Parts: sequence; structure tokens; C-alpha cells
Amino acid sequence: MRKLFSILSLVILASMVLAACGGAKAPTSVHGTLRVNVGAFPDIIDPQKSSFVGEIGHLNKMYEGLTKFNAKLETVPGAAESWTYSPDGTELTFTLRKNLKYSDGSLLNAERFRYSLLRNVNPATAGEYAAITDEILGAPEWRGCGEDVAACDAAKAVVETSLVASHANGDACTGYDDKSCNTFTVKLSKPAPYFHTVLALWVGYPAKQENIEAGGETWWLDPQYHTGNGPWMLSEMEQAVTTKFVSNPEYWGGEPYYDIEYSYITDSAVSFEAYKNDEFDVIASAGEDFGAIESDPDLKAQHVVYAGSCTIAIMFHQLKEPFTDQKVREAFAYALDRDAWVADVDSNLSLPTLTWIPPGYPGYKEGETRWGYDPEKALQAIAESSYGSVANLPEINVTFSDTARNRVRHEWIVAKWKDVFGPDLKIALNAVESTTYTALTKDIETAPSVFRLGWCADYPDPQNWLSVYWKTGGFGERIGYSNPEFDALVNAADVELDPAKRAELYQQAQDLFMDDAAVAMMYNTKNHYLVKPWVKGWSASPQDGLFPGDMDPTAMYIDETLLPAQ
Repeated sequence: MRKLFSILSLVILASMVLAACGGAKAPTSVHGTLRVNVGAFPDIIDPQKSSFVGEIGHLNKMYEGLTKFNAKLETVPGAAESWTYSPDGTELTFTLRKNLKYSDGSLLNAERFRYSLLRNVNPATAGEYAAITDEILGAPEWRGCGEDVAACDAAKAVVETSLVASHANGDACTGYDDKSCNTFTVKLSKPAPYFHTVLALWVGYPAKQENIEAGGETWWLDPQYHTGNGPWMLSEMEQAVTTKFVSNPEYWGGEPYYDIEYSYITDSAVSFEAYKNDEFDVIASAGEDFGAIESDPDLKAQHVVYAGSCTIAIMFHQLKEPFTDQKVREAFAYALDRDAWVADVDSNLSLPTLTWIPPGYPGYKEGETRWGYDPEKALQAIAESSYGSVANLPEINVTFSDTARNRVRHEWIVAKWKDVFGPDLKIALNAVESTTYTALTKDIETAPSVFRLGWCADYPDPQNWLSVYWKTGGFGERIGYSNPEFDALVNAADVELDPAKRAELYQQAQDLFMDDAAVAMMYNTKNHYLVKPWVKGWSASPQDGLFPGDMDPTAMYIDETLLPAQ
């Protein structure tokens, strides 16, 4: 979710990227439709409840935050034209652009952003990313108030006074129809010089309160309720089949040059065939197809590969046997051959890693060696565990999202572990439907004992990789990870204004986390797509989500002169 992302040194096949970006002059009006296969249909498309890349890739077409990221991953003005911090870093004030409108032409003012952040913090919302705005004064207390009504009311009152929508002169706003309501102030519980960057995220997207309430729990499935302020409008949605976006003529930055159509084919072999038949303009390439791509001059010219923003790991549930035992976690980490995975499974479309923060990101530690592939140490760790031997381990089920290729990938992982641990290892595959897999892995109660998952950067700061994910109460809680010493270190780093001292505190926290062997680090992603030659104007960014150019999509267009004859 995602940095001073200076990983241009990792970008490969740059000539392909440059070739893909070149071409005819951009049109002055809407031309064509960008057809993208995005894989699984989102589990939810609600700004204050979503968390996965696919979900965000839908939301950021329809909505925009106070700030946003450009293709260079710099934080730039979005709905707000400017922002300022108080001298002590505990108050952040945004000034909205003039004449902001929703896609239906209605007024967008500061009260809408206030509602969005109140909804994000509200424990009743139960959003996956609620904790990411815990710097707001009173936010963690309201989120964590539980069944104590008095405590909840008191904390809610604090948050309500911490989020202030006003006129430029300080006068209070009178509601959603107040045209002079252009100033939004956020009071923070501690110095947080990165918080304007946090508010580029989807949790601050200003979905309309009345639409959410009218549509009920599944409001997000109905296009009529997605009245947004982003570059596109949701026009059609056939669940798990297709979603269509049309350009928004009310967008402050100008109407985009194309419409968008998402499809949801989860089998990459099927999407690859559809791409070759010109049914898609963009798909994510798969390692299994790399040979076919390299042997076809046209496909090779359309294949773009560049550095990504994600770390994928084998997650071990700290509260489920046998991974309650750190020695068992160490053993399975030692038994994971990351180099072989990248070569044999990913066709070198990923980078083997032993670290959580990827290369090039602030906080990356070069030269990390803990828990690297070592079969002898894997067996020794099992012997030192409370189980004493592989034979004494309970049966282990490796849960995964069920597609033909995913099955092959996880069969590979299990086979490699069997090679190391021998025939006494009782291990099986547990295949589940893709949407079910997403839902299972979001909850500490339902998260499997072992599964493959990862994290993609949200914004350029180690705080996003460490505090947001692994601090108690964060995303790492889904696998039961909690270390009070780690929490103390990242809490200190989050408020430290001295950059060098702050970096050192984060490094200490990361070292401690690595000592715990909570997960088996596996690989860093690369962005790799097949892109038709008529897709123009895009700029590659490590944080691209569903298609290349996704971080600055309004610059793209379809050159219809290059489309194949019908």
C-alpha cells in the first residue's frame, strides 16, 4: 500500500518501457476503452473497509483523496490544493481546491472528508485499514473502546473535535451544501510529519454518507451509490464478470482520454490466450508463459518488466500448532529455497529476499542472512523444537487460492519442504476459492496456520512497513504476531523528528522482528505486464497496481490508429 522509492536501478527491460510509452500525440477527448484483466473480483469496494491491491485499484478510479501520488511516488495535491503543519507537527490543515464537484455535479466540501475519516475511525465500520489513521487525536481510543459505552462516547467526542471542517476564516461549516467550507484541519496526538501522505490513501476517499446509508451493507456493489470525485465514474458492474468505468467530466484535473473495463479471469493461462486474441489490452504476465513470450517477437516487444513494491512471505500463524513454536517457524524458513522458486516457478519475474522492506525503500537492510535456505539447519531446528522430530509434528495444511497454476506453485513449495524434512512430514494442500481465500486471511480466527501472502507499500516511509503491519493491532495480528519490545521501538520512531535517529529506531525494530522468525521471507515482486502497442502515455512506477501507469492513469490514452482491423 507505498517511499523515496529509488529502485530505478532494479528496473529491467527499460527499452521496452520507453517504447511502450512513446507514440502518437494524446487526444483531446475520450477515445477508446482500456480493457484489463485484474484476476479475482474484489472482496469489497468500500473506501473505509478495503485493503487489498485489487480493491484499491477500483476505488482509486472513482475517488481521490486530499493528496495523491504521482508516477514518481511523490505526494502531490489531490482534492486539496495545499497543506500546512503546525510548528510542533501535531496539527495539519488542508485547503481544498475551488469548485470541487462529485461526478453527479454536486458540491464536494471539507465536511465530506471529515465524514470519511470519522467513518474510518468508527469501530462500527470495522475497516481493515482503520489503524492507519491512529495518529488522529482520540482515534485509537475510539477504535478500541469495545463494549464500554461511556468510553466509546468520550473517545468519539475527542475525534469529532480533532477533525474540523471550516471556512478559511475559521467559521464552522453548516453541512454538505456549504460552498465556503474549504478548510479541513486534523489534530494529531503526536508529531506525524508523514500524515499528509497517509491521507492520499483510500481510507480518506469521500464516498457520500447518504449513498452508503441508502445502499446498506453491500452498497458498494451498486454503481448508483458510487458517486465519486475521481477521474472515472462506475457505470456497470457484473459481479465477478466485468466492471466498467467511464470518464468523469466533473473531475478537476480534466476528463481522462479513455474509459476502463475490468475483467475477472483468475486463471492466467486463460487470460493469456484472451490477450493473444486481442480481447485484452493489458494483463499481468505469468512465469509459466515467459518462454512463450520470449519466443514470440510481438509478445516480447509488448512485455514490460520493472521493479515492484511488494514483499511476499510464507505466513505462520503464531497461535496455531505447530507454528506456536519459534523453532518450527525457523525450520520451515530454513527449508524454503527462494532462489529455486524465482528460477523454477517465477521465471525470474521476482527477486528472492530475506528482508521485509524491499531494496531501494527507506529502511531496507542490505546483507540480511537470517533464516536463509539451509536444509541442515532446518532439521536441527526441528530437533531443538518442542516436538523433537519431524514425525511428531501435527499434520500441516497449506491453504491457497485455487487456480490451476496456483496449485502447481503450492505443490512446488510442499515438495521442496518434503525434500528437506523427509517422508515423516505430514503436509497437505488445502485449496479454497479465491474470494474465500481473501476473506479467510483477513481474520485472526480464520487465518490458516500457513499460507502465502504479502504487503505492498502504501507510502514512502518505514512506518508503513513496520508500524502499520507488525505493531500489535496491525495487519500482522491476523497471524497472531505481537511483541511489546517491537511496539515500543516503532512507537518511538514514529514521533522522532530527527531523521537519523528515527531511521535507527526503525532498524532496531526490524532486527527484532527478524529475530522472531514470524514469517519466512520469500520474494519481492516485479511488475510484469503484457501491454498492447496502442496503449500510450503511461509512466512506469514501482507502485503500479492493476496495470502499468496506474499511479498516474489520467496521462494514458488509446491510440485508435493502431487498433487491429475488426
